[in-house]
Amino acid sequence: MKLRKCARLLLALTPLLAGCGNFWAPPSGSSGSGTTPTTLSSGYFYVINKATSQLVAYDINSGTLNQIGAYTLAAAPAAIAIAPKGNFLYVSTLAGIYLYSIGSGGALTVGNSGGVVSSDPASAIAVDVSGSWLVDAVQGTSGVTVNATPITSSGTYTGAAVGTQSFSNANAAIYQMVISSDDDHVFVALGTGGTMVVPFTSGNANPLSSTATLIGVTTTGGSALSVAVDPSLRLFYIGESLASGGTTGGLRVYNYSSLGGTLTQASGSPIASGGLAPHAILPTASGDYVYVANGTGATSAGNITGFSITSTNGTYTVAKNSTVSTGILPNGLAEDSTANFVLAVCEGGSSDLEAYIFDTTTAGQLDSTITSTTGTDPTEAISVAAVAP
Repeated sequence: MKLRKCARLLLALTPLLAGCGNFWAPPSGSSGSGTTPTTLSSGYFYVINKATSQLVAYDINSGTLNQIGAYTLAAAPAAIAIAPKGNFLYVSTLAGIYLYSIGSGGALTVGNSGGVVSSDPASAIAVDVSGSWLVDAVQGTSGVTVNATPITSSGTYTGAAVGTQSFSNANAAIYQMVISSDDDHVFVALGTGGTMVVPFTSGNANPLSSTATLIGVTTTGGSALSVAVDPSLRLFYIGESLASGGTTGGLRVYNYSSLGGTLTQASGSPIASGGLAPHAILPTASGDYVYVANGTGATSAGNITGFSITSTNGTYTVAKNSTVSTGILPNGLAEDSTANFVLAVCEGGSSDLEAYIFDTTTAGQLDSTITSTTGTDPTEAISVAAVAP
């Protein structure tokens, strides 16, 4: 089963850098069918660590983690994004946004003569589907500024005017940003400030619209923590705390076609996400399933809850499908380029990064197959991006 091709991953997680003994280990037991060590291999994926200001390249080779290379950053990183063609990536730091080219073996080479492509200290970044724009979101004292830097086919700044729009939102705290696969909308999860949807036109000199749709949180005090778009553009998703009965996290599922008019939700939405904090959402390429990574408390194991999406006469319905355990406070989900692994990254506990495969007998179920045991967590979070399938 292949997962979505857009917004391959922007995940927060904790300590997984070089020097950790027994970094990957198979789980010590089984739960459900297919929970066994794997001999599968992955594509390349990249981890940033705020505590050490490092960027590390990895792949999984026959079930074993392989470090391709480690790279020291100029400043503490905040976000990472890979271009749609998988040939280069960006890392946003406190000093600006840096460019790296991705070699045939996954190794990285710093680009732009080592200088920043943009001086923006962005909290979230993404490359549009056309590969023409580096889009970033910067949090201010009274709102959010979204910038679009024009880039060449090799990822460097073209020198043309940078598109920029500022949006007032006193409650904004930037969590995630994604661009829809038709290049028409930029979605930004803004915590208690809700979810902002900015129209986007890649052919314009400034691709960003000056007006945006703001989707408020379901319950006062709740936070929009994650956002995703169905690759087939049937639906888009928002993960919010307090969205289910005002007491627990929830998944909100909207018809993508309702953007620009009266927003409509799928039947069953919002639906309990499976925990308190739905920090990541990963739809499948078919749109038949969507997975949500949930935190359940600062000392409790989290989970990934799967949901099925069905359509009857054009009406979509979301329903809970399956659940698998993770480490403490899972913050992100991704798939690798081979579509062999779903990766979950966690903020707490000894189980920091886990890999799952799709169950061969139960549709939509994930089976835990590899678990990292890196020991004590650092105080800073990590983000990871995987090359797209």
